[in-house]
Amino acid sequence: MTAATLRLAGAADAAALSLVGRATFLETFAGVLDGDGILEHCEAPHSAETYARWLGDGQSRLWLAEAAHGGAPIGYAVLSQPDLPAPDPTEGDLELKRIYLLSRFHGGGLGSRLMDMGIREARSMGRTRLLLGVYAQNDRAIGFYQRHGFSQVGVRRFRVGRREYDDAVMARAL
Repeated sequence: MTAATLRLAGAADAAALSLVGRATFLETFAGVLDGDGILEHCEAPHSAETYARWLGDGQSRLWLAEAAHGGAPIGYAVLSQPDLPAPDPTEGDLELKRIYLLSRFHGGGLGSRLMDMGIREARSMGRTRLLLGVYAQNDRAIGFYQRHGFSQVGVRRFRVGRREYDDAVMARAL
């Protein structure tokens, strides 16, 4: 198991979430998506202001994973209101908007800990289904989600920069 702490993020964590959001997006998609698109995507969707909005909206939940030694941000997860094309959307839906770890922390159980926290929180909020979108060519992530009970329920087009990519929309009952 990876030595790290997980905690519910607060308003003071927006900059740390932005930093790890940008780093993990770049690390995950460099060499896969267009470089200019990645840089552009990191500017707005991964800005500190974006994370601050989620932290302040009263409906989203964000967790920060920090290295046990030194406390550097190494991963995070975001639950928020869904904006995915899902079949039969209901008030019981919640979206796992993001869940990322720096790659050197993969395989140590930390991703599963983040996922379990998100599932528990969604249930405690009275939600009945958890949705997520994942790049359709990201086999490693899709396998991770399948191991946690998700299955594909749809497809969406996801814009990064000037290009659109296919995402699998996945869901699991809570």
